[in-house]
Parts: sequence; C-alpha cells; structure tokens
Amino acid sequence: MRLFKLCSALLLVFLTPVGAMAGEKSATADDQAKIDVVNNMIDAWNTEDWDRVVDLFTEDGVLHSVMVEPVVGREALAARIGHIGEGIESITLNIKHIGVIDGTVFIERVDEFVYKGHAGSVPVVGVLEVEGDRIKEWQEYYDRQELLEAMGLSSDFDSDAR
Repeated sequence: MRLFKLCSALLLVFLTPVGAMAGEKSATADDQAKIDVVNNMIDAWNTEDWDRVVDLFTEDGVLHSVMVEPVVGREALAARIGHIGEGIESITLNIKHIGVIDGTVFIERVDEFVYKGHAGSVPVVGVLEVEGDRIKEWQEYYDRQELLEAMGLSSDFDSDAR
C-alpha cells in the first residue's frame, strides 16, 4: 500500500502541467492520441470485451503486473485475459488521473469488480507505452496480496494461465 501511495503522490506532481492552473492546454495531439488509445482499452475492460482488450495490444505486446512474470504476445495475452475474464462478473476501472510524461501514459485508478461472486476493489497505477493505435507495454503496480484478498482468494488466481 505504501508503494501505491508513493506512486500516486509522484503521479500528482508529475501529471500536473505547469500551465494547468492558468487554464492552458498542455497535451499535444500525440499525447492526446495516446490517451485515447488507453481510454479505449479502459472501455474494453469496463464492457468486458476481452477480444478488444487483446486486439488493442501490439502483436508482441506485454502485460506486466510487476509482481509476477510478464505476459508477452497476443496469444499469451488472450489466454491470460480469457482466464481472468471467465471469473469476472463485473468490472469498472475508475480513472482518478491520466496523463503523459515523456511519451508514456500514466493512469491512477481504482478497479472495482465482482469476481466469482465476491465484490472487491484495489488501487492501481498503470504505466503504458503506446505505439500507434496499440499498446506495446502495460505495466501494473498494485499490492498483489490486497488484490487476492479483495477477490476473496487465498492463492493466486491465474498462475496456471501464465
């Protein structure tokens, strides 16, 4: 939890544009295009459109929950996302902050879900590299034990899918 709070505090500092208080626009067209790709991905999760989630990654895309091994490539992503999706009854990724720093998209959010009948939520910070209209790499920072407890699980839910 301390790691999440530190990441959140750093995000607030770095994502507040210098001209934001004066009402200036700070996002470039390229930055906005990257944010649009990430918002499309968030919408795919929120609508449980698992095929679109996978399709929004590049062919060699990476999903890396940093406390476990990364999942690389669409085939592996499809297996992992499909496995997780089987247990999700509902999910909402609530974005608190989103912005671009040096070409990388950062999102602070709280994920609320019902997984196999158990309602829970977990704070998350995502760091995404966007390439064109696809996600090249998505790193997730959250407390894995907190997630498992929020899901009502005593052991890892997707070790077989990795």
